[in-house]
Amino acid sequence: MELRHELKTTSDLGEYGAAAIVRALRAEGAVAPSERTINRILARHGVFDAARRIRRPAPPPGWYLPACAAGDAELDSWDFVEGLVIAQGPEVEVLTVIALQSGLPGAWPGLPYTAVRTLDTLLEHWRAVGVPDYAQFDNDTRFQGPHQHRDVISRVMRACLQLQVVPVFAPPREHGFQNRLENFNGRWQSKVWARFHHDSLDTLQQCSARYITAARVQVSVRTEAAPPRRSVPPGFIPDLQAPPQGRIVFLRRTTDTGTVSLLQHNFLVDPAWPHRLVRCEVDLDAHCIRFYRLRRRDPTAQPLVREVAHHVPMRRFKE
Repeated sequence: MELRHELKTTSDLGEYGAAAIVRALRAEGAVAPSERTINRILARHGVFDAARRIRRPAPPPGWYLPACAAGDAELDSWDFVEGLVIAQGPEVEVLTVIALQSGLPGAWPGLPYTAVRTLDTLLEHWRAVGVPDYAQFDNDTRFQGPHQHRDVISRVMRACLQLQVVPVFAPPREHGFQNRLENFNGRWQSKVWARFHHDSLDTLQQCSARYITAARVQVSVRTEAAPPRRSVPPGFIPDLQAPPQGRIVFLRRTTDTGTVSLLQHNFLVDPAWPHRLVRCEVDLDAHCIRFYRLRRRDPTAQPLVREVAHHVPMRRFKE
């Protein structure tokens, strides 16, 4: 400890950690203990300059939606796996889904998807397993609609709202909110796409179907304990011209001035909340948008910070 103090005050290099103490002791001809032993001595005397990093527990899954965090609501996360090409064959895309509470997976390899076929596959899945409370997507135009126009309510969003499913859109260019689905996408590519040789799209679809069946058996216990799903009404066909009703949730990060962008509008949330997460709830019935603060460090505190009036025009949907 005396040598450390001496090095701290007189050393030309300004170094006085364990490595510097070892060098100084050896220069004096003394037998130096190991750096690890010296570090334990320094820690015991509490003289480390750097504070130990505080590791806080991760927030619960779905923490940004209180009902999902409490385990009372189910959420389906949807995504695409792109850039797959069968040798001497077509380009392949895979529409994937995984449920938050039950872990129920799904994967549909096929030719590049359109918005129409995306919705058809989504409804096919929900007819088979039931409707969740929330459906989460990234900002792909097949989910969210074209980005060049304001106040676009896409066909996927309209179908969700008519089934009383709340569409949720993850923040653009941000990791974390789709991690479970990205993990499943990686497993599917490892266990289905890369594991076998697929000479046609048909053989890939058969192999994927076998994998999904086995994966659903594996999570059957979780599926039984998950919140119940509602059935799709018999003969349900989305009415794309009906005025949309309900809520749409956008997860966004504010700019340096405390604004967020959604529906191709910029909204001021809070100048004192720059570069932070917010949950933006578009209430189509009350014609307003509510902004809630989000903090991973304190996931249960989600105060309402602002409510602004916003009327989404009821334009004819172009099919």
